[in-house]
Amino acid sequence: MTSRPTRGAAGNLPRTALTALAPAVWGTTYLVTTEFLPAGHPLFAGLLRALPAGLIALALTRTLPRGAWWGKAAVLGVLNIGLFLPLLFIAAERLPGGVAATLGAAQPLVVAVLAITVLRQPLSARPLLWGATGVVGVGLVVIGPAASLDAAGVAAGLAGAVTMGLGVTLTKKWGRPEGVGPLAFTGWQLTAGGLFLVPVTFLAEGAPPAIDGRAALGYLWLGLIGGLLTYALWFQGIARLPVTSVAVLGLLSPLVAAGLGALVLDQTLGPVQLLGFALALASIVGGQWPGRPVRTPAVTASAPVPERTLR
Repeated sequence: MTSRPTRGAAGNLPRTALTALAPAVWGTTYLVTTEFLPAGHPLFAGLLRALPAGLIALALTRTLPRGAWWGKAAVLGVLNIGLFLPLLFIAAERLPGGVAATLGAAQPLVVAVLAITVLRQPLSARPLLWGATGVVGVGLVVIGPAASLDAAGVAAGLAGAVTMGLGVTLTKKWGRPEGVGPLAFTGWQLTAGGLFLVPVTFLAEGAPPAIDGRAALGYLWLGLIGGLLTYALWFQGIARLPVTSVAVLGLLSPLVAAGLGALVLDQTLGPVQLLGFALALASIVGGQWPGRPVRTPAVTASAPVPERTLR
């Protein structure tokens, strides 16, 4: 097995930019949820975001899991989609968008810890530092003095960060099976997560809400763009980039949400919010620089990419 140097942040810039599109688009979720979707149906919103897009991907690729990947795809689908999406919508509905976004911004810290315990990477202060900086930055951007807390919403926001963090880490650990493209891999997870949500949704929420034209547009955006397209980019980025670098890109989501609030909802960003923006952006940029170059074994495109986090 030959070795090759790990590409630096500059060499990974195109892949990083494509991966960053995913959390940037997810930042529209808060606006779409509050302005377009029927209130009180977070599980149904998650179901429509996942299952139709997953079935479309399966129909286009005509590729199903084999062997152990049936179980792995189910686990990843439940973590990344089936549990995360309803927790995201519950937090978005029960908390001010800023509080929900700040709780979700804890995901890079979760991934930094799981990289040590699950991926067996050496202890490193760098991802923890950038993750903590990002949480502070996002908090300054989006939490106002009148922000209120709801226990169920806070629990959902924290659980969503942990669930997605574990899903990201296991996606990195298991890689993608040989001969399976990112669209098929995304379809497996969206379908598995959507199927998980079917009984949960109807048991918890009963009959679906009435869907008018405005809600239909919201669901289409979340499913096709915010689901199928962005998750394909996200999973491809996890396969190609250091997992802690991908996780910190998730901070773009609350920043985009805050930016849309200022542009669309006439919300004001004062000096404190601008300072928070600067801190969060510094965290995102800093998280893409892993330190001095390392050498890792060459792997096939279908295998997980070994990596080291330097102290």
